[in-house]
Amino acid sequence: MMPIAVVAAGAVSPLGSGEQATRVGAPGAAPVSTICDDAELARAGLRRPRGARVPAELLRAASDRSQAILEAAARQLVAELDAELPRWRERRLALAVGTSAGGMPSLERALAQRAHGGDVERDLARAALYDGPLAVLAALFGPEARSVNVLGACMASTFAIGLGCRWLNAGSAELVIAGGYDALSALLATGFEALGATTSALPQPFRAARDGMVLGEGAALLALVRPDEGLHATPKYGFVLGFGATSDATHVTAPDPEGRGLARAAQRALDDAALAPSAIELVSAHATSTRHNDASETRALASVFGAGLGSVVVHPFKGSIGHTLGAAGALESLAALDALRNGVLPAAHGAGALEPGFGARLLSENEAGAARHCLKLSAAFGGSNAALVLGAAAPPVNAAPRPRRRVVRRYDGPLVTSPDLELIARRTRLDEVRRARLERASALAITAVALAVEQLGPLPCETTGVVVGTAAASLEADELFDVRRRERHAAGVEPRRFPGTSPNLPAGACSIAFDLRGPSLAIGGGPEGAGEALAVAEELVAAGDADVIVVVSCNDVGPTTRALFRAAGYALPTDGARVLVLGAEA
Repeated sequence: MMPIAVVAAGAVSPLGSGEQATRVGAPGAAPVSTICDDAELARAGLRRPRGARVPAELLRAASDRSQAILEAAARQLVAELDAELPRWRERRLALAVGTSAGGMPSLERALAQRAHGGDVERDLARAALYDGPLAVLAALFGPEARSVNVLGACMASTFAIGLGCRWLNAGSAELVIAGGYDALSALLATGFEALGATTSALPQPFRAARDGMVLGEGAALLALVRPDEGLHATPKYGFVLGFGATSDATHVTAPDPEGRGLARAAQRALDDAALAPSAIELVSAHATSTRHNDASETRALASVFGAGLGSVVVHPFKGSIGHTLGAAGALESLAALDALRNGVLPAAHGAGALEPGFGARLLSENEAGAARHCLKLSAAFGGSNAALVLGAAAPPVNAAPRPRRRVVRRYDGPLVTSPDLELIARRTRLDEVRRARLERASALAITAVALAVEQLGPLPCETTGVVVGTAAASLEADELFDVRRRERHAAGVEPRRFPGTSPNLPAGACSIAFDLRGPSLAIGGGPEGAGEALAVAEELVAAGDADVIVVVSCNDVGPTTRALFRAAGYALPTDGARVLVLGAEA
């Protein structure tokens, strides 16, 4: 793709605000950790109440913490844009913002009110939806700007940055604001603890003795433009040079043990940048410090770099600021660009023996080094993967923009209002146990896709993706999990109910059911979800990120969704799932 310049940014993290939020430090410095005991999580009854929060003094008073965090990053970005591009408001603007949990702090309050029989007021209901916090961006950038809410869980902001680059390469926008955010909440922390994914100490990425992650919070927004748009020869932050996205199609909460999906995303990003793996000196790893993720990522790195892995430095930034979920990819990308600009090879937290087979360099303190390129890796619930190639400077010979392909509709299916388990058994590779564990939204989506497969025949596994557009997101599953949390407290929740609280789950479930390994993710979380998903799917096919995209409009509309949408003053989403299959014209 044509390199895309990062001309301004805004960020807040547990490390601070602005450039401090993602600073890796000088050569010779050890990594700084912001992880500590968290009083709010302790009051919620967690056995491992550890977290990393944005300092309160960096946030304006707001009823919703997610909104306050996102607004802090956005206001910094506006100030930088005013300095770097004084006439930026005259450009065609688009926003791609990723999140895992949206307005979860407000949703927790709304669910508590419902549990006690109270009515939810309009402002709280609007803030509680998965696109609720984006209201602060509409106030700063204007409601007329094109906007997509990426619900891709922990790879959401990495995907959002890649999507923004596609828009700019296509000429459909002149300035893109891309990134992500998430706030720490008791519901999320309870769920990850229930899955056995958290540690009571500090994360130790890629160490043999690691035992889990710690959640953090933050936001990062990047201003992206084409480098031929009258800018300085060297933008303030650097460049995005390549993007790739895939799905594992293996498991909804655990990565492919061999890391094949993540490796394919990395290779696609490298191909997009027209760079060989030997051009990468630094990897910004997903590195959650969980047993399965780090082992899978270790194998992915070995697959991508082969014999050259020993010269690559791996930076696991989550060890400093915790796992910031939807914000992680954007914050980690800014940290990587900081390292490239300042000639630093950044260090990692932890000590002791490394994960078996980990052949890269993991530093105990920062080293001086003139790295030119970084590979950023992200993975997520549902088996979604995304990768970026970053550079401090544009390559001397720029990769050409991808040729655009005409997109055609291959199938337009009926509305499915109830799951068909017999059809799912006949047309998918899900065994009886997996079929029985499907929550309603995923079962609806898979049924609708199965109807498409009955008519079209099997879809090409490697090059077919899934984009789920949703208004309701996972509100019904959220309340069901929260009811159990209140009834049984944090120690008594059922781990199997937590995955359903991710809006990304139906996309991953469809990928697994039909072995589809192209990009997979959810889009929306508000009234415009279906339209946003269709636009994203068309872009992925036109740009060559997939040959086929299965677009699923999917809403599980139950009492929680009805109550919140009515309180918000929004029209109720249509209950059920419907599929539209897009493909590249032959």
